[in-house]
Formats: sequence, structure tokens, C-alpha cells
Amino acid sequence: MKIRLVNAGVFTPIDNIEETLTAPAEGFYWIDADVEDLVELQPIYGLHDLAVEDCLSEEDQRPKLEIYESHYFIVVNSIRFDDEEIFLRALNVFLGRHFIITVTKQKIHELRVLKPALWEQEVSTPDRFLYLLIDLVVDNFFSVGDRIEARIEKLEEDILMHTKKTHLSEIIGLRSEILWLKKMLGPQKEVINTLNKKDLRLIDDQLQKYFSDIYENAVKISETFETYRDLMGNLREAYQSSIANRANEIMRVFTAITTIFMPLTVITGIYGMNFDNIPEIHTEYGYYGVIAVMVTLGCGMLVIFRKKDWL
Repeated sequence: MKIRLVNAGVFTPIDNIEETLTAPAEGFYWIDADVEDLVELQPIYGLHDLAVEDCLSEEDQRPKLEIYESHYFIVVNSIRFDDEEIFLRALNVFLGRHFIITVTKQKIHELRVLKPALWEQEVSTPDRFLYLLIDLVVDNFFSVGDRIEARIEKLEEDILMHTKKTHLSEIIGLRSEILWLKKMLGPQKEVINTLNKKDLRLIDDQLQKYFSDIYENAVKISETFETYRDLMGNLREAYQSSIANRANEIMRVFTAITTIFMPLTVITGIYGMNFDNIPEIHTEYGYYGVIAVMVTLGCGMLVIFRKKDWL
């Protein structure tokens, strides 16, 4: 657990947590905690039991905003994409009048990159801290969206160039993750909309208007992932079409080979009969003649198929 006094974007470490019970003359306290630290933090700040229970739960938490007497409890999902799987990580935030507590189970990228923004904008209030944090969370969805789009384009190119059976499992897996992600985006969008429109005493009225920009971005993200879902459907159709075309190509080759060998089979069948009186059977060069006819016939049919673009 790290405790900092934040004033005009400048961080001052605090060793004694008891100091944070009283509002500082300027700035606010930021407590960056793990879920295990809630045992100590709950009685000190009077954190609501249900909010603490949500933080400790092993189940995935849906984004939400809970309003309690002395603080707000906000859950938003941070996204991470490692080119193999999409991860959503819950970012739990307790917002008070003179403090903000961030609680996470894993490391959150947005918390690391937030510090320069706090310093640059000389942040001195917890509600503005919350605004910048959620803004970074939403912006990161755009970055992940770009990487997902690049992966879809590469997958489409691979399918068109050389279709493999593994492509189908990639399509199904990525489409399932996109559907799951879009489902989780709905509640997060509503949380941001609530921060924008609802009368919240712990968030400055002027600052609250800025959440409308974040909400618009959240709507764009939701629409973007809707487009990705449609693209994955088109990609699956392209895969199936490619497989069908490949099968047709193989069958066309097999059919041509069968057609070429059909007259050759007739010739060998005729001269393979066990009659004693076959005119050509005692010809000195009969064998070579039949072979020459068969080769000429086969090559001729192959040339004809090539010219007609059947092969």
C-alpha cells in the first residue's frame, strides 16, 4: 500500500495512515492499495461492507457506481491484449471528499501512466484524479481496438493466401472474446453516463461536464467492437468459401486425372484380354506403339484441358 499527498500534481509520500483521516490544507490523499489492504482501510475510512465484498470477490465485477454516505464506490474495467487473449481487469475506486483509494488485484497500466498527467495538469482534487483515470482507461480501449483490427486484417490476408484448419479456431476464439468484451462495455458506458448526468456532490459540477466527452468515446468504442463482430462473421464466411474453393480445385484436378486415364484404361483393357487371336499381339514393336499412343493421348488431353483452363 502506497500513500501519497497529491497537490498540484506533486507527490509527497505519507508514512502514517492516521494523517489521512484529516483533510490536508491543500491537495488530497491517494492511497494505492491491494485487496489485502482493505482489512486495514475499511475501519479507518468506513468503507461499506458491500463495496469491500465486491473487491474481494473472485468473480468478475461488472462496472458500476455505488453511492454511500461518505464515499462513492466505482468499478471500471481496464483492458489488456497480448495478441492471444483479451483481459479485463477490475479497477476499484473509493472516492471521498479529501481522498481517493484505488484497489486492484493485478497491475493496471493506467495507474502507471497517470502520474505524468497529474503533474502536467497540476491536479489537486480527487474528482479530477478520477476523471483523468477513467479517461485513460477508455482511451486504452481505442489502442486495443486498433491492435484487434490489425489482427483481423492479418487473419483475413492469411486466409486468402493459404487457408489452414487452425484459422477457424482463431476466428471462433477472437469472435467470442469480442462478443464478451462488447457485453462488458455496456455497463461501463452506463457508469460513465451516470458520472456525466447524475447530481453527485463529490464531483464538481464544472468537471462533471467533461465526463460527456468520455461517454462519447465509450459509445464510439462500443460501436467499433460491434463492427469487429460483423467483420469476424464475414471472416468466417471467407474461410468457409476458401475451404469450399480449395475442395473444388482438388476435385477438378482429380476429375481431370481420372478423365485422362479413362481412355488409357480402355486401351490396356483391350490388350489385356486373354484371346489368342489378337492381330497386334505378335507385332514386333506393338508394345512400344501402344505405349506411344497412350502417352500421346494423355499428353494431348492434358494440353486440351490447359487451353480450356480446366486445370
